[in-house]
Amino acid sequence: MLKAVAELKQPAFAITDHGNMFGAVEFYKTAMKAGVKPIIGCEVYMTRGAMTDRASADGIRETDYHLLLLAKDTEGYKNLIKLVSAAHIDGFYYKPRIDKELLFKHSKGLVCSTACLKGEIPSAITKGMINEARQLMGQYNEVFGAGNFYLELQDHDIEEQYKVNEELVKASKDLN
Repeated sequence: MLKAVAELKQPAFAITDHGNMFGAVEFYKTAMKAGVKPIIGCEVYMTRGAMTDRASADGIRETDYHLLLLAKDTEGYKNLIKLVSAAHIDGFYYKPRIDKELLFKHSKGLVCSTACLKGEIPSAITKGMINEARQLMGQYNEVFGAGNFYLELQDHDIEEQYKVNEELVKASKDLN
């Protein structure tokens, strides 16, 4: 993929594995050799409660949401490593998970995006909880700062995705 990116004269390319950064070092080295700016990221798994909780009322608590994080500088890379490491060491339950408390503590230098339909904001929209989704947008925008939080649009030919995209575009215009 990096060869194609370089041939297309694209300036940068990102890697965002789910729940880990196992490919980051090899990706970084290969991208640098190809003359493409590597962007290191991760699609983290978020839990609603504390990441150390191991069960919910029904006895099972897996992963509630996805969230896309990209390192924009060295501080962001270090914070991403802290988050992913803590997810595996302290938060692992079926999958490596983090919670908002940890995320917000280590948000500096990171760019955040709402992720797929499994993201917290897309999930709220899917459930018709538009006001809650917009409150979450405000919360994430405040934590990550202007220019560091994005509403992610995806097109996988899924009807639900079209509805979420429509609301994300509307919210983007309304909330700037």
